[in-house]
Amino acid sequence: MDKKAERIQTSVLNGPERKALIWMAGRMPGWVTSDMLTWFGVFGSVLIGLGYVLSNFSVQWLWLSSFGLLVNWFGDSLDGTVARVRNTQRPIYGYYLDHTVDGINELMMFLGIGLSPYLNLYTAMSMLVVYLLLTLNVSMAAHLKAEFKLTYAGLGPTEFRLIAILLNTGLIFIAPWREFERVFHILGKTIYAHALDYPGLVILAILIVIYVVTIWQDLHYYAKIDPMPKQKDE
Repeated sequence: MDKKAERIQTSVLNGPERKALIWMAGRMPGWVTSDMLTWFGVFGSVLIGLGYVLSNFSVQWLWLSSFGLLVNWFGDSLDGTVARVRNTQRPIYGYYLDHTVDGINELMMFLGIGLSPYLNLYTAMSMLVVYLLLTLNVSMAAHLKAEFKLTYAGLGPTEFRLIAILLNTGLIFIAPWREFERVFHILGKTIYAHALDYPGLVILAILIVIYVVTIWQDLHYYAKIDPMPKQKDE
């Protein structure tokens, strides 16, 4: 990158969240490093996936997933904030580590919920693929446009974590919803739809629309700054 990418954060909770993160980062013990917080966030994603898988045995394990979402938010949101507050940024190393870990976190989260009794694995993996495509586009924009966009339609990672916690809580307390199941036969295959499949499909559709619109807008932007060269007359 020729210059540092501008972070674009326009989520609903961005204002109060940023103030809270700066406050916490300023009071973090000196021995707590950004790398430690990054791996603490990974530990949170392990708890998320584990809780969803164990919910096959008891819905109460969803509390573990919700706790993991809080742990993941703490580590994933504070690692960069601590580096900025302490002026210890490592742009190249941090960019590589952060994006590598993000891919690992997303895999564990989506795979875990896909192996739960509440979301079909096909739906979960489809959501993961589109989310990774969006992440890839963000990484390309950081290099080509010096723009690091963290939110879409007013929603970012923090808002999605909060939505997941609310869904988990609903599943724990609303028995008819968590016991919901429908059977579909598509292309000779039997597909089971569970409690989170309809919300999951809505989220998937939103992600696809966001991705398509983003690609369309970016193609027009890149076409303007990198126009087709004129052919020389022979």
